[in-house]
Amino acid sequence: MSAITQPLPTAGLAAPASHAQAASRLPWHCFAVVLAALCIPIGVIWDISWHETIGRDTFWTPAHMMIYLGGALPGMLCGALVIQQTFWPRPGEPEALVRLWGFRGSFGGWVCIWGSLAMLVSAPFDNWWHDAYGLDVQILSPPHSLLALGMYGVAIGAMLLILAWRNRAEPGQQAIANTLFFLSCGTLVTMVTVFILEMTFPNRQHGAEFYRAVCVTAPFFPVAASRATGLRWAATAAAGIYMLIAALMLWILPLFPAHPMLGPIYNPVTHMVPEPFPLLTVFPALALDLLLRALGRGRGFWRDTALALLLGAAFFLVFLAVQWPFATFQLSPAARNPFFGGDMMWDYNASLGDWNHQFWERKGEVLDVLTLRAGAVAAGLAAVQCRLALAFGNWMAGVKR
Repeated sequence: MSAITQPLPTAGLAAPASHAQAASRLPWHCFAVVLAALCIPIGVIWDISWHETIGRDTFWTPAHMMIYLGGALPGMLCGALVIQQTFWPRPGEPEALVRLWGFRGSFGGWVCIWGSLAMLVSAPFDNWWHDAYGLDVQILSPPHSLLALGMYGVAIGAMLLILAWRNRAEPGQQAIANTLFFLSCGTLVTMVTVFILEMTFPNRQHGAEFYRAVCVTAPFFPVAASRATGLRWAATAAAGIYMLIAALMLWILPLFPAHPMLGPIYNPVTHMVPEPFPLLTVFPALALDLLLRALGRGRGFWRDTALALLLGAAFFLVFLAVQWPFATFQLSPAARNPFFGGDMMWDYNASLGDWNHQFWERKGEVLDVLTLRAGAVAAGLAAVQCRLALAFGNWMAGVKR
């Protein structure tokens, strides 16, 4: 009896195994895009501090460069990926891509490219606006509105880029993708919170407008993150990352000396002016996670609508319970230290006095009192946001391209 021994085709087997192993790892560009998008809210907070501290402004300030770096880098990376995926696709890659104008790319990548282009177009538009109309008299001028849309486009694109890879990956490969997804959600929470910054000074935190502003912005991305991933503490993680980013900016900015360069100067600051202590949204986010864990497993229009009503009420009541007394603390002498920054948030135009440490009960000539009716409106706004977030999360759970 004879046997013929033939060598095994080891080279041919090694290539598919190597390719499968590489495909199981989160691509490096996902890290780069998420971290670059994080530069946007950091740069915006830095830019606000620059205006409050120095006053003089040009396009080439370091804060502006960080904002536009956060917008341009994801767009360039995703553009390069579109070229590679169109002309030199890897095995199995076209099935996970979206075709547009003959090119192939991930859906999140296309959103990043659009957001980056919007941000870059807003820069010369803003310069022209200043030349034509002078200084901005409102935050949401047309070029700033275009810039804001581009910022959200880049950040949402980064989130979808991570989510598509996560939804295709095996459960054991999702840990790093989950971390980056939460980081991108925290980036978006920070951005929407910066958008309502003028309404969130501690002096306003016993007023109806403050609670309406928070309820119409803060619940959306934490709820969407929880529904999209199904993870136990997703909402808490998104809100916690926002608090960490905002707190670090509060603690780091005053370490840098600076002084005003534009008059009139009523408050001669000597360091970069930080923003107020971050909102305590991590506590209502924890309540959202508990409710979603107990009641949020099912799907359906009416089920999600009823759940959104509960989520909205829970968000408002828990946030009111923690933020109301904390606002009183923030205006007290105990908060006037580098950790809480109770006396560090006033810009060079502020003529300091007793009003800095009092609640502002009026908005112009109108009383801004948190009545039972105003609280119900705020809870209703939170419920609407939660319902939209559940729908968005349901859609994101199926994103694979």
